[in-house]
Amino acid sequence: MRMWQLERAVKGPFTATEQDIPALNRLFAEGFTDRYRRDGLVGVRVPFLNPVIWRYALADAGSGAMLWRDEADRLVAFNMAHKSGTEGWMGPLVVRPDRQTGGLGKTIVRAAVEWLRGEGVTTLGLETMPRTVDNIGFYSRLGFVPGHLTVTMTAEASAAHGAGEGSGALEPLEPAAHAARLAEVRALVDRLAPGYDFTREIELTRELRLGDVVVVGPPGALSAFALCHSASLAENGARDETRVLKVGATSVDALLAVLDAASSWAARQGARRIGVRCQTAYGEAYRALVRRDYRVRWTDLRMTVAGFPEAVPASGLVWSNWEV
Repeated sequence: MRMWQLERAVKGPFTATEQDIPALNRLFAEGFTDRYRRDGLVGVRVPFLNPVIWRYALADAGSGAMLWRDEADRLVAFNMAHKSGTEGWMGPLVVRPDRQTGGLGKTIVRAAVEWLRGEGVTTLGLETMPRTVDNIGFYSRLGFVPGHLTVTMTAEASAAHGAGEGSGALEPLEPAAHAARLAEVRALVDRLAPGYDFTREIELTRELRLGDVVVVGPPGALSAFALCHSASLAENGARDETRVLKVGATSVDALLAVLDAASSWAARQGARRIGVRCQTAYGEAYRALVRRDYRVRWTDLRMTVAGFPEAVPASGLVWSNWEV
C-alpha cells in the first residue's frame, strides 16, 4: 500500500524542455550507472550527455519528449519517443532507481507506445542490452518481440579515402544544390523503406551544427548517404569519434563507398575513429565491414511491438539508430 501511495503521487507526462536538461542529465547518468552496476559492470560510470545532444533529442522528439515528477516535484522518470515518418522508436528512457518497483516503468513505456501509435507509425521499437534479461522480459510482457542486433563497430578515420563524382558532405554546397541533394536523400529513403523520413534529423543536425550528411553518387544518381555527428556525445568530451546515425544505400558496394567518404570527412573534422551501428538483419553488409577491419565495440538488441515490425528492404539497406 505504501508503494501504491508513492506511485499515485507521480505526475505526468509533461513535455520536456531545454530547462529540464540538467535534471535529465543527472537522472540519465544515475539511472544507467545503476543499470550497469546491477548487470555486474561495477566499474562503469555513465557520464552526462553533451547538452547539445539533449537539445537534439528534445527537438527531434517534440511532444514525444515525456517526463514525470514525484510528490516533491523532482524528476522521477523520462522517455523520449521519436518518429521519422512512419518509423517510431523510444529512447533513452529511465526511471529513478528508488522508484523502479512500483509500475512506473510500465507507465512510461505504454505512454510512448500510445503516443507513437497515435502518430501513425508502422514500425515501433526500442533497443536494450542483450545481456539484460530482466529488461528483455519486461519489454516482452508489454508486447515487444526480440529482433536482430545492432552492432556498434568502429574503424580508424582516414582522409586517404577518395570520393567519386558528386560525393562528399552537403554543408559546403550552394543552397539550390544542397536542397536538391536533400530531396534525393528523401527519395532514396522512401524508395528503400516507404514512409520513413529522416528530414527532421538532418535539419536539426545542420541547425545545431552537430555534423553533416555525406553522399555518394553524381547529382541525380544518388547511391548512398550517411548522416554523421562529429559533436562529442559526452559532456566536455573530446571530438575523437564521428558517429554515423542514419544510412541509406542501394547496395553493399554503395554502403562501403559512403562509409569511406564519411571516414574521410571525419578525419578532416579531427576525429580519430568512425563509428557505425550495423544492423545484423543485413548479414552481407556486416561481413563486408568485418573484412574492412571494423571492430565490434558494443551490441544492442532491437525489439519491436508485435504488429509494428521494422522495415527491411528487398534490396539495398537502411540503417537507423534507435538512440541519440
